Amino acid sequence: MKTYCFTLSYDGSRYRGWQRQGNTDSTIQAKLEQILSRMLGHRVEVHGAGRTDAGVHAARQTASSRFETDLTPEEIQHYCNRYLPDDIVVLSCRVAGDRFHARLNAKGKQYRYCINDSGTPNVFRRRYVCVWPQPLDEERMRRAAALMVGTHDFRGFSSVSRRFKKSTVRTIHSIDIARTDGELQLVFHGTGFLYNMVRILTGTLVEIGQGTRDLDSIRAVFETGDRQLAGITMPPHGLILENVDYDSSVMAEIDARNPHTQEPAQ
Repeated sequence: MKTYCFTLSYDGSRYRGWQRQGNTDSTIQAKLEQILSRMLGHRVEVHGAGRTDAGVHAARQTASSRFETDLTPEEIQHYCNRYLPDDIVVLSCRVAGDRFHARLNAKGKQYRYCINDSGTPNVFRRRYVCVWPQPLDEERMRRAAALMVGTHDFRGFSSVSRRFKKSTVRTIHSIDIARTDGELQLVFHGTGFLYNMVRILTGTLVEIGQGTRDLDSIRAVFETGDRQLAGITMPPHGLILENVDYDSSVMAEIDARNPHTQEPAQ
């Protein structure tokens, strides 16, 4: 039995998120498990690096699974792409070490949220960009974003329930805000993100950028952990999971096991 590492890309518009659910098969995890189970003739479980929400996209999601097969990783990839819906693509399939686990070995993630505040929406980007009705002050947003960078308790910037007992402390390494082709793009890089955390951080920055919220409110959310003091939860379709980080030693082991294949370029 071998462990396989998958890199996937998907348009999350018509899915209920990554995680398998009992009342629907319209999730990314469920679709991939269905295809692999059909290929092998028995049930296969897949573990994702993170649980993207309903409507959220991924440029590079990582997943892992253990099973036995005589097929090569390239043949597994080709089989998946032949039978998966055309809005889900396996970019690569590679053999990993026996102890590799896409979620447990992940060290960080990068997300991008795209906003069009130009007044002229791009019809071809409508499923991937949130249209905002007024121009945003990006310099003010950058000053606010600097207050969010670092290690903090982000409970107030998330939708976790009060019964959530695990630590809500996370580290954000950087928040980069830049304007490209009429879009304001916010790139979040951190060790991990709580439920709705990126969308709420973005909503808070948007309210600051439109002048309806002051910068001191960020400190108040950190001090109280009160979700009601933070900004709105932005729509899911503007959010893309761009990449998942792993230690270089983990990736070096995968590279060594797959000398004739390369991870697709970022």
